[in-house]
Amino acid sequence: MKNHMTGKPKEPEAPGQIQIKADDEVLKGRYSNTANIFHTKEEFVLDFMNIFPPTGTLNARVIVSPGHYKRILRAMEENLKRYEAGFGEVEPSEEPKAPIGFQAG
Repeated sequence: MKNHMTGKPKEPEAPGQIQIKADDEVLKGRYSNTANIFHTKEEFVLDFMNIFPPTGTLNARVIVSPGHYKRILRAMEENLKRYEAGFGEVEPSEEPKAPIGFQAG
């Protein structure tokens, strides 16, 4: 059987390995220059937006459990450390000056 992404033969699956499928549209990714995070007792909601004043769009909403959110934070911290070790320190971007939120419509 061939890998749908590369056209090469698939390598044998390792025990416990999970195969992930993604269509081309998902693989393109979505650009986000702003994120909003809120939570309830049961879940964290991460909204990824692209703001280009005077408007913006919600590009993705990811909802995760508190335990998974904590694992995501650790993975992001580890990756940032590796990135900075190779490319230098990253300066935080400026926070938006205008309030960001959803409008009915």
